[in-house]
This record gives sequence, structure tokens and C-alpha cells, in this order.
Amino acid sequence: MRARLFLPLTLLLAVGEAGSVAAQAGDPGDVDFVLVEKAARRLTLYSQGRAVRVYNAIQLGGAPVGAKHFEGDERTPEGRYTIDYGNPDSAYHLSLHISYPSPRDTAYARAHGRSPGGMIMIHGQPNGWAAGRAPGDWTDGCIALSNAQIEQLWETVGDGTPIEIRP
Repeated sequence: MRARLFLPLTLLLAVGEAGSVAAQAGDPGDVDFVLVEKAARRLTLYSQGRAVRVYNAIQLGGAPVGAKHFEGDERTPEGRYTIDYGNPDSAYHLSLHISYPSPRDTAYARAHGRSPGGMIMIHGQPNGWAAGRAPGDWTDGCIALSNAQIEQLWETVGDGTPIEIRP
């Protein structure tokens, strides 16, 4: 299990930030599913089938429309994956690794003589970024949040949590 920041649950529920809304149902500490809706620019955390927190205005890869197929295409993957580990020492303010590429993603890319890429993460802003958020869609295919938002995910989304990324 990765290291945690250990913010008290009451603090997590009280933190308010533009772009994030706490739902009324469930406990964010029991997140068992993550849904990303690329077109809506929304990431939703679920516990036992109920939305417990919604993050709006997520940032995606520089070419956000369409599924990721190849390394360097700047697209964010689409499909079902797993959040398999966290990296507290990444080039961004915390990061949660998504299990892309799947065997299907790899087979597709190889059939086209290409690499599928990898190292797709949900992460905060670049380390050393002055304040706020970098503008627009700026990642190479990752999902970026504010630093405060990724800290909340770090606390509530455990290794092995399923994630679905929709168009």
C-alpha cells in the first residue's frame, strides 16, 4: 500500500474548491470505483454504486478527442483499467498510475507497427508550477487535477481501484 497524507476525513469533506463538489451520499474513504468522462471534463468517485465526490474541469492530453492508441498521440485512453499504484515522488504533485496499456491496447498498437505508450497517470500540476493550474489540456495523455484535488484522491483511492474512462 502506498504512503498516505493522512488528512482527517472531516477535513476532506469540508474542503471546498472551484471545480470540485462533495456529494451527499457515502464516505469518500471507501471509494471503490472511479469514472472519468472526458467530454464532460468530469471525474467522479463512487462508493457502493453511489457518487461521493465529483471533480469538474479536469485536464487531459493535448489531443483529448478519441482514444489513445499510440505513444506520443497526446490522447487520454478510453476503457476499463485499474489504478495500480501511487507515486509520491513524480514530476507532478502526486500521481496515481493507470494500468494502460491493456493487452488489447498493446495488440492494436503492435498491429500498426507502433508502441501503445504508457505511464498514464492521474496527477496534480507540475512540480515547481507557480500557483494554480497550467492552462488548457497540456498532458501527454494523463488526467490532471489541481494539487488539492489530487491530494484528496491520494487519500481516498486505493491501489487496485477500478477506473473507467469514457469519451
